[in-house]
Amino acid sequence: MRYLAKLISILSGIASILLWIQLVFNNPYAAPSTGPIATTFFMLCLPACLAIISALKTNHKLMLVAFIWSFPVSLYVYFTPGIFSWFGITSVTYLFSFVLILVSQKISILKEQHKQ
Repeated sequence: MRYLAKLISILSGIASILLWIQLVFNNPYAAPSTGPIATTFFMLCLPACLAIISALKTNHKLMLVAFIWSFPVSLYVYFTPGIFSWFGITSVTYLFSFVLILVSQKISILKEQHKQ
């Protein structure tokens, strides 16, 4: 279950980065401008990178940080029409992955205690 959670987190992070690239460089809904690039980079792309790093490292609390960090903007974008609503889904998958890892850790602890 832990492997699945890490895989989900990595795929969600990659999807967020690809969506961010689409949003910034090939947005069919708005003309390119430099203002939203910095804001969306810090609020959508960096948390995606943090989620990927968290999945590859052992500090899974960073995945929760990535969710909390990206959630406000992701929630806003989720309610807009178009493909960028997927930002909301990728953000929620950070939380889902964190919960899966937490549950799998608790299950392993309980199994270990049960063996003794």
